[in-house]
Amino acid sequence: MPARRSIAQHASKTSKTSKIPPALQSARGVKTWKEAADWLKIRGIEDIECITPDIAGVPRGKMMPSSKFTSNTSLALPSAIYRHTISGEYPEETGNFRYDSRDSDIKLVPDLSTLSVVPWETDPTAQVICDIAGSKGENVPYTPRNVLKHVLDLYQQKGWKPVVAPEIEFYLVAKNEDPDYPLHPPKGRSGRAIQGGQGYSIAGVNEFDELIDDIYHFSEKQGLEIDTLIHEEGPAQLEINLRHGDPIELADQVFMFKRTIREAALKHGIYATFMAKPMQAQAGSAMHIHQSVIEVNTGRNLFSNADGSASKEFFSFIGGMQKYVPKALSMMAPYVNSYRRLTPDMSAPVNNAWGYDNRTTAFRVPVSEPVARRVENRLPSSDANPYLALAASLGCGYLGILEALEPSAPSDDTVNDGTIDLPRGLLEAVSLLESEPAFAQVFSPEFIAIYAGVKRGEFETFMQVISPWEREFLLLNV
Repeated sequence: MPARRSIAQHASKTSKTSKIPPALQSARGVKTWKEAADWLKIRGIEDIECITPDIAGVPRGKMMPSSKFTSNTSLALPSAIYRHTISGEYPEETGNFRYDSRDSDIKLVPDLSTLSVVPWETDPTAQVICDIAGSKGENVPYTPRNVLKHVLDLYQQKGWKPVVAPEIEFYLVAKNEDPDYPLHPPKGRSGRAIQGGQGYSIAGVNEFDELIDDIYHFSEKQGLEIDTLIHEEGPAQLEINLRHGDPIELADQVFMFKRTIREAALKHGIYATFMAKPMQAQAGSAMHIHQSVIEVNTGRNLFSNADGSASKEFFSFIGGMQKYVPKALSMMAPYVNSYRRLTPDMSAPVNNAWGYDNRTTAFRVPVSEPVARRVENRLPSSDANPYLALAASLGCGYLGILEALEPSAPSDDTVNDGTIDLPRGLLEAVSLLESEPAFAQVFSPEFIAIYAGVKRGEFETFMQVISPWEREFLLLNV
């Protein structure tokens, strides 16, 4: 896919004689409020969406005329939006989970480097991702973007900078208006529903050519860069790989890609879902995260020594992943459904093992040159909030380096069958998150308390639903 294109062609339509400054030609991002105003004017933008990810990674925010956006307007949201469940309910206060007694305002602070158009809107519309600050500008430690920024600050204090590359799997499914009925793959251009077992099939991708063209088109308009796109094992299951880069920028891209893919699918009368396990007996959807760390002053890959061998920091990073990721799993597998993916013999790891080019392990070391030595975390599911999944994965690796942990021996054999060496459900995973003292420094006590309270609330709403399994096996047998 081409990198961010110039808008000179668009400009020639609006003014044949005008010349657009280079700073305003990018499809994504400006540096100053003056540039933002000019960027919006050149494109004839009428409205702007100021959005931020909530705990689930759902876009929340406000929409306004572009003239109001550039007039130094103060934007605020109630703090309660970070304390409700995915179903929109507010859990009871339990443990350390508490509500702000005043439900005070928090401020939306636009990050102008994320400014882009909203290509699926009929009226000229732009969007910008916002950080969250307190009403007086103070830090709010429990919001997802701030959680990730805090982890990156810990690396920066050591003179390090993480580099990541996410891979996002998702399913295309036929429209399903009644949640009591199972999901099914949609019909492709052949008129037939695509079947499973189509891993890396070009014909499988071609079944949805027009939809994929729209995904590329929408992405290009927003300055989002796709590295590769493939068909995965499940029926109408696709995967998008993103180019490696800064964790905040890549989390922003995943945040926007999810929205983009859903909108492109709706345009074609189908759904795109990032559920971890949308269809029974089919492979789940993961968000694999490739990670490395560079020294800021030298640009050297911290995972490689000068002679090309693996460094002690590389092994300690893996050791940290092995020790701490199972305790932070609720940030990478955030729903009851997430744990349906983490089952034996279903192309997903069920362990905390690592190995060289071994896809059955939780932590895989791909074949690479020393400059590109990295660790792939294969545990996160695609339903995870990308900011929190990246924060958890990098935070665990950071603790490993800090504590000079030693990993186990690498696994050469298949290790994703048999016993499960991870938390088996959401409540167990949440309890492990709360019980680890080291996480208070890495993720903040405020975040852990809110996240645990929300997840317990979601579990309680899940428990109110009677499943088909219960009706099938309990109705007449007990």
